[in-house]
Amino acid sequence: MSAALTERLVQLAQQVRLAPRGQATGLYDAAARELGMSRATLLRKLGEVTVRKPRKRRMDAGATALTREEAHLIAAFMQESSRKNGKQLLSLEQAVAILRANNKVRAERVDEKTGEVTPLSTSAIRNAMANYGLTSELLLAPAPAIALASDHPNQFWQIDASICVLYYLKNGGDGLQGMDQAAFYKNKPGNFKAVENNRVWRYVVTDHTSGTLYVEYVLGAESGENLANIFINAIQKRPGDPFHGVPLNADLDPGSANTGAVFRNLCRSLGVHVNINKPGNPRAKGQVENAQNIVERQFESGLKFRAIASLEELNREAQRWAMHFNAHAIHTRHQHTRYGMWQRITAEQLRLAPAPELCRVLAHSEPENRTVSVQLTVSFGGQEYDVSAIPGVVVRGKLLCCRNPWRDDAIQVVTVDEHGHDQYHDAPAITKDQWGFRTDAAQKGQGQYKQHADTVAQTASKELEQLAMGAGTQAEVAAARKAKALPFGGEIDPYKPVTDTPMPEFLPKRGSAIEVPAVTQDTAPKALDRISLKLAVSERLRRPLMPAEIDFLEGQTEVTEDQVPELVATIATGRLGASVLKLAR
Repeated sequence: MSAALTERLVQLAQQVRLAPRGQATGLYDAAARELGMSRATLLRKLGEVTVRKPRKRRMDAGATALTREEAHLIAAFMQESSRKNGKQLLSLEQAVAILRANNKVRAERVDEKTGEVTPLSTSAIRNAMANYGLTSELLLAPAPAIALASDHPNQFWQIDASICVLYYLKNGGDGLQGMDQAAFYKNKPGNFKAVENNRVWRYVVTDHTSGTLYVEYVLGAESGENLANIFINAIQKRPGDPFHGVPLNADLDPGSANTGAVFRNLCRSLGVHVNINKPGNPRAKGQVENAQNIVERQFESGLKFRAIASLEELNREAQRWAMHFNAHAIHTRHQHTRYGMWQRITAEQLRLAPAPELCRVLAHSEPENRTVSVQLTVSFGGQEYDVSAIPGVVVRGKLLCCRNPWRDDAIQVVTVDEHGHDQYHDAPAITKDQWGFRTDAAQKGQGQYKQHADTVAQTASKELEQLAMGAGTQAEVAAARKAKALPFGGEIDPYKPVTDTPMPEFLPKRGSAIEVPAVTQDTAPKALDRISLKLAVSERLRRPLMPAEIDFLEGQTEVTEDQVPELVATIATGRLGASVLKLAR
């Protein structure tokens, strides 16, 4: 709209505002003829340059005859018909028609005065669902994202692989070629199969704090071997590139190559915690996803104008571009270059990587469980290592051990903290003297006896013992044991389940009598021999016999068992002579 037209419309609006009632129509018609436009166009343009008084809100604004239950049912039906990519298949009109036909919703309005029932229109239902917050636009919107921060460079790296759909290396040696859409599309899967092993994959690594990126291309497919090689190359110090070092954490998507044994072995040996984001949540690695887009648009877009003969040449060009990008492009978050921010890493935060050859050995070396000996040592690779300083170590327990990439005289022991993260501890090798003793062993006879600190198991055992004996210290436990105190104060009856359980009532069983042959029993008492007599009397007296008593018993003949109490009473009263006469008679 020109300035002259705007000025004329403002003047018209002022004239209409000051005109008497009923003359506005004439002013509109005259202005429309003057400006050569219809009255409707005039009024529309007039509305763009004037401020109108807001319309009065209706009394029933926001009210709807569609119930919340029906609105939820319609929204749920439409959501179930949507594809996983969020595309909605059913329209609102179709969904309402289907649900009405199945008597699931009524979606109608009742006139309170006449009782007339009128089905709600599609627009009325749409407005009602908007008031309930159940529109497809709102329901299909992504979940809110949480801003994540990191403390320093090399604390978190993000790694992602993406296939280059435009280019592949031909077997014939023609170098990098574009994938013509006429030859490579969904109706010709055989063409994709023919170049499957020669397709180029792009790996991008980014540092979360500084945004520094590293890019490298491989042939074939996304595999654990390729991922391990890319990671090994990324952590090495390269000429002219300041970005290097072993990160503390690596964020990846849940692909089989990323969660495989090769890459995990490498990360465990290097002390790198691997974070795998949930499936269907690419925003967890949003930085590296954006870096993939940057590489594709700013680097790969130029490959159409450059002949690339080999994969090595492609990687040289990619790394040269990445170094230029990291050194000159300004990051939108921190408003500095990526290299400039990464250079703020401290010596403590920069963990230098081992040689590539050792890293490849670590990638194929599976961490092994080792049993802790009574001297708190483990055997690994034919050498003994001291694990007494490892938190939570117990005798006969298991420890996960692996090679130490930074020290030849120690191994790494992997433990898990309360958050489920791997913790790495150095276990030094044990050295021995010429006699085969440990060089750090205590010397006998010199008062150097040492004792290990209590292990977790020993501490727990002492706590349980104090609980059982109702004591607060081990000294109190010892005192209670010495006093023969019962555990738990004698309040626990171990046989209570037996006494509290009623016995079942058993039905008597009918049996069959057996015939036993008659046995004639001699009821006459038998006389004791002299030895049996002496033993019987000694047992009843509960003491050894005196010589006089032995002589007395030697003189008795034909003494039966029923006469032994009488002999014992005679001996106890000291009346041996009278008893002899009595027994003789």
